[in-house]
Amino acid sequence: MPKADTWELGLLNLLFTNAAFAGVGDTNGLQPSAGAGSLYLSLHTSAPGDTGNQTTNEVTTGAYTGYARVAVTRSGAAWTVGETTGTASAANTAQVTFPLCTAGTGATITHVGVGTAASGAGKLLYYGALASSLAVSQNITPSFAALALVITED
Repeated sequence: MPKADTWELGLLNLLFTNAAFAGVGDTNGLQPSAGAGSLYLSLHTSAPGDTGNQTTNEVTTGAYTGYARVAVTRSGAAWTVGETTGTASAANTAQVTFPLCTAGTGATITHVGVGTAASGAGKLLYYGALASSLAVSQNITPSFAALALVITED
């Protein structure tokens, strides 16, 4: 059974912008977190898969010295949520820049993930393939323009 657009938008707003999802459960709905916190973007050398966590196929520091996940605040200032032709989506509102690769053997990044932890095997919430792979080696700083990372529900 497909999800209704109102559910998809409400879920994305709750998760990415920490906005209440009114009318679900009691009259107050699903409430936002007391503190918005952050979601953490990760880089992967192949698809982490539906059963993966944030470390599944994540680029290693041996290949990309200096790598760290990037925190993006759960707020309307950091994410925009909307709907286009029946597809609900969330996208980064500002450029996302990963740390400079200072050394390593090099890596080819094919996927980006969105998860719950700054490091370790956190919950992977969404992942997707890049439009084209990204070769990372010494002195490369991976960066994604505003609205380039689009998470969809459907």
